[in-house]
Amino acid sequence: MGVSGCGKSTVAQQLSDELKIPFIEADDYHPQANVDKMKNGHPLNDDDRQPWLENLAQVLLDNEKTGAVLACSALKKKYRTTLNSLITKPLQIIYLKGSFDLIQNRMNARTGHFMPAQLLQSQFDTLEEPKDGWTFKIEESIETILNQIKKRLN
Repeated sequence: MGVSGCGKSTVAQQLSDELKIPFIEADDYHPQANVDKMKNGHPLNDDDRQPWLENLAQVLLDNEKTGAVLACSALKKKYRTTLNSLITKPLQIIYLKGSFDLIQNRMNARTGHFMPAQLLQSQFDTLEEPKDGWTFKIEESIETILNQIKKRLN
């Protein structure tokens, strides 16, 4: 979890490959109205996010037997509670933390994503850092972060 541009998808995809369990990209589950809203420079609100989060909770339940790695912003505690609402074993929250400037630079350099860098501040404003998760600084290499995660999982 973390704000847009922190590396969630990259870390989650590689972790899922290494663990040989499904990868779930939360962005793929946004309804078109949410995507359009963000593309047009408008941040999502709780009402926009709730059906999306409920859908993701069902996807997690569908993958509960095998386990899965979900890349999802999950910015607020109540969003994480919704994601946990249907599964029997709680999610292990992995928070990718970085400075606004670093993430903004990353977002300005990427192409092809619907989330514009101008909405990054709204993500930081919404963010409630998890107290019950594992926090990793994104200044570290992807390899270092993955190794730290795998060490904790073992």
